[in-house]
Amino acid sequence: MITVHHLENSRSQRILWLLEELGLSYTVRRHERNKATMLAPAELRRVHPLGKAPVIEDGDHVVAETGAIIEYLVEKADGRLGPPAHRADVLRYRHFLHYAEGSLMPPLFTTLVLSRVPLFGKAAIKKFRPMVDVHLDYVEAELAQRPWFAGKEITAADVMMSFPLEAAVTRAAATQGRPHIAAWLEKIHARPAYQAALKAGGPYAYA
Repeated sequence: MITVHHLENSRSQRILWLLEELGLSYTVRRHERNKATMLAPAELRRVHPLGKAPVIEDGDHVVAETGAIIEYLVEKADGRLGPPAHRADVLRYRHFLHYAEGSLMPPLFTTLVLSRVPLFGKAAIKKFRPMVDVHLDYVEAELAQRPWFAGKEITAADVMMSFPLEAAVTRAAATQGRPHIAAWLEKIHARPAYQAALKAGGPYAYA
């Protein structure tokens, strides 16, 4: 049985969604953020030295990092929701699987940090916002060409892209003037597996 160490309002919600899509059995160990720092609790370091979520335990295996977990689960499910059949789709799959955390999340996280800086935070966000818009406009253009990030069918790349785009709605007005991002978010939120993951994970501010 897979155990998911789940932190409220975090990247780990994607893991619950993927598990539901794949039909793999799992249990959830919920963790609450430190109210003062909003960081993960120290108890997570007993699971993995970095003390962050998501982390999964599967028998003797402890797997950290969202992308690594997603690849592990896709392999465990015999490749379901993994790389598509066509080469061009495979390349897009790999791109967005890594783009989500490697390129899209860093400016969004910076925006979050700046929003908590008194006095000069708002001014800094205004100067930083064009960098975020470049990414969101790129994503909008990609979704205008196909229904899912890798091609005609949903894949784990879509699961990976969900959290940054959900966060971008509140942090960077991602859906304003970007109808394809808005439609994609509505589509994933309507999926039964996504709804089941919300019930399993508890309150999630970005749905």
